[in-house]
Amino acid sequence: MIYLNGKLLPDSEACISPSDRGLLLGDGLFETMRAYQGHIFRADAHLARLLAGAEFLGIDVPVGEEDLLRALSRTLEANGLAQSDASLRLTLTRGTGPRGLVPSPNARPTLLITASPLKAIVHPSATAIIASVRRNEHSPLANLKTLNFLDNVLARREAVGAGADEALMLNTAENLAEASAANLFAVFDGVLHTPPMGDGALPGVTRAVVMELAQGLDIPVVVEASLAPERLFTAQEAFLTNSLIEIQPLVIVNGWRIGDGEAGEMTRRLQDAYKETV
Repeated sequence: MIYLNGKLLPDSEACISPSDRGLLLGDGLFETMRAYQGHIFRADAHLARLLAGAEFLGIDVPVGEEDLLRALSRTLEANGLAQSDASLRLTLTRGTGPRGLVPSPNARPTLLITASPLKAIVHPSATAIIASVRRNEHSPLANLKTLNFLDNVLARREAVGAGADEALMLNTAENLAEASAANLFAVFDGVLHTPPMGDGALPGVTRAVVMELAQGLDIPVVVEASLAPERLFTAQEAFLTNSLIEIQPLVIVNGWRIGDGEAGEMTRRLQDAYKETV
C-alpha cells in the first residue's frame, strides 16, 4: 500500500501526474528512514531536515510534522510492518505546474510514502573507489536531500562497474565530501574525522547520531577539517553511515587496504553503541 496525498492506495491505483515537477525537473526532496519493530528511528530528525529543505526551496508542505508522523505509521500498518523492521521512503515534490522552470504560485505539493520490509543487516565490510564525478560543494543544494541525485547515480554506477560497493565523491577542491549514499568517517591516531558540510557533505541523520555516540564514548571528533583523498589511505580505520546500513566498515578504497582491512576497534565500539540506541 502506498500513501499518496492523504490516502492509502494499492500500488496499481497510486498515480503521479505527468506534469508533476518532481518527475519532470527533480523539484523535490526525499527522506529514507528505518523502522525497528515499528519504531521509526530518529523520525524527528528526518522530518526536521525535510521541513528545513522545503522551506529553503519554497515548497509548502501540505501537512504538519505530527501529521507526517501519523502518515508514516499508517503506511507501516497498512503494509503489515507495524511490528517489523522496515525501510520507509518519504518523497515530497512541488507538485504539478505548467511547462517551464518557474513554479506556479498555486502548486499543490505531492506527498508520497512507501514502506518495505527490511532484513537485518549484518554490516558486511564495504569496498569503494574514488569516483570521477565531483560534488559541487558551492551549490545551494549540496546540503539538501533533493530528488536531483544523478551525480550520485553516476558515481555509484562507476563504482559498480569497477567491482566496488560504493563511490567516494570529491568536491571541486579535490577533497572528500561523502559517498554516493552515505557519509564518510575515518580514524587517524585515535581521532574520528568526517568531512564538514562546507565541503559538500550531506547533514546525515546517522552522521549526527555517530557524533553523539562518539562524545558519549569520549572519542574525539574533528568535523571541520577537510579530508584529502591521499590522507584516507593512511587512516587506521574508516566506515560509512546512513539510516539503512547504520555503521558499515570501509576496508578497501581504490584497491588499497584501509588499516588491517577489517572493522577497526573504534568502528566496532560505535556499532555496539548504535545497536543500544535504536
